[in-house]
Amino acid sequence: MGSANLTTASTIQCPHGGQATLMTANVSAKAGMAMLLETDIHVVAGCSFCIGPNPSPCVQIQWSAGATKVKAGGTAVLTTSSIGKCYSPANAPQGVASVVNTQSQVKST
Repeated sequence: MGSANLTTASTIQCPHGGQATLMTANVSAKAGMAMLLETDIHVVAGCSFCIGPNPSPCVQIQWSAGATKVKAGGTAVLTTSSIGKCYSPANAPQGVASVVNTQSQVKST
């Protein structure tokens, strides 16, 4: 059936509530707004995660498992079933991003 596409108007958070800034290299494929690509890396702001007393906020999200059949410029677009891994400044994985909100009209497989 397919999953809803993620766009620059989607809302994505790290597991600790930090907000992702959604920008994309995609200038052609749209689902209302520009669709996000598997190669896009998103900056996270407002993560308050700490390891003991030491701050270790999520600072970026890297993606995998984009759509298998829908591409923009040869790169898979992101869907609600894509996996966004959140990373600290030391490049340590800190969990999976959550899609809080996205458009529901256009779906990809």
